[in-house]
Amino acid sequence: MTAENGSGKENPDKPEPSDDLVSSSHTLTIRRSKLNYTATTGRIVLRQEVLTNGTFDGHLPKAEVFLTAYTLDGANPLTRPVTFAFNGGPGSSSVWLHLGLLGPRRVLSGDVGSLTPPPYQLVDNTETLLQHSDLVFIDPVSTGYSRAAVGEKPAEYHGFQADIESVGEVIRLWTSRNGRWMSPKFLAGESYGTTRAGGLALHLQNRYGLYLNGLMLISSALDFSVLDFSDGNDLPFVVFLPTYAAIAHYHGFHGDRPLREVLTEAEEFVAADYPVALSRGSRLSTPERRATAARIAALTGLSEDYVFRANLRVEHIRFYTELLRERGQVVGRLDGRFTGWDPDGARERWVDDPTNIAIMGAYTAALNHYLHAELNYTNDLPYEILSIGVNSSWSYKEFENAHVTVADKLATAMRANPHLRLHVASGYHDGATPYYASDHVLAHLSIPDELRDNIETCYYEAGHMMYVHEPSRLQQAKDLAGFIARALRTKDK
Repeated sequence: MTAENGSGKENPDKPEPSDDLVSSSHTLTIRRSKLNYTATTGRIVLRQEVLTNGTFDGHLPKAEVFLTAYTLDGANPLTRPVTFAFNGGPGSSSVWLHLGLLGPRRVLSGDVGSLTPPPYQLVDNTETLLQHSDLVFIDPVSTGYSRAAVGEKPAEYHGFQADIESVGEVIRLWTSRNGRWMSPKFLAGESYGTTRAGGLALHLQNRYGLYLNGLMLISSALDFSVLDFSDGNDLPFVVFLPTYAAIAHYHGFHGDRPLREVLTEAEEFVAADYPVALSRGSRLSTPERRATAARIAALTGLSEDYVFRANLRVEHIRFYTELLRERGQVVGRLDGRFTGWDPDGARERWVDDPTNIAIMGAYTAALNHYLHAELNYTNDLPYEILSIGVNSSWSYKEFENAHVTVADKLATAMRANPHLRLHVASGYHDGATPYYASDHVLAHLSIPDELRDNIETCYYEAGHMMYVHEPSRLQQAKDLAGFIARALRTKDK
């Protein structure tokens, strides 16, 4: 990072931060085989090259970024893959992927109808991706234990491009310090982490010449035009509808019909008749409007009258609030299988996501215990699991008068690096980043047809964090391992 310093010199009274990494040795037994690995956790200092009136003024500390790395003992760094992982928010730490899916230890949080009571439990993750790749979990500035350096402004990192640059710098530093420039390299992002990953793929290529082998995009958000329910944008109403149908199916509105049968019907409707009806606006006659409302109601479990009064356009939070109103419940946005109670049964939009409420405690307790008691890292700062303040103040100034998207950047990276592969994972009950919205964006990536085979998609009968559902977690672990293996075979050709 480079900046022009108007003030001139470094403040001698300003404390100089330093890395505080701690390493420990561990063994994981998987099917009678021992996996010996080293865990390294702590904060590394990000520095900025500062120029004063065009003269180099030094590398000044700007932020301290927390990470946890797992490396297989005795592995050949020339062939051993490494995966850099992060969650999204923006404002989220990496705890979810770390202790839910990828890391060598995982939390038992339970699932819908069988949530684990406190104080929770950590167990060995015998499906860990560490069997196939070294892992580096990164907490962006103001999440986890990551903070701006003393005297610096945290808000400078709370934005699209600044976030990509700072996380990209962490990846460069770790790669250089650990002698891993020749290792196969992957990114794993969830939710906004997929936005970050899509931007990073191009940034790492252009800024550092660091080319990746693959991206693991979990609950992807590559183009916000499919997620933004704003006036004049009918696309979200279309691409969310199959997810509404899946959630309605889970809560019994489709009887004993198979989920795939319901989804096929919904997908056929939103691929043809529904967008045509919306595009006609006032030219749609009242009988046609009634007929369209009836089809939407049958798929979503809402009343025909409600859909008609909503002008055939059901916004997502309104759906999660309305679906189970007669039962006195609301459903989750991150995972529509979860339900909760709202104190105001007449409210149009719920105020809390039942999914967050259900699993936040388990992940928070497990992470704080794990770092201190098992990885021997101590820090008196609160570990910021999910910062609402960061999320609400996030800057997208780079997209003024345009919707947020990294689909163009990802496509550019793929065209420049035809070996870059994508694994895209979606949950059928994810009401935040719906599977059909993800499919829509992938179908519109500006890449040549011969690169389409570089993209693989997987679907799970759960939600945003599909790994809280045990059958989905087990299948997803296999799918990610298979993706890395296929990407490495491509590299060797």
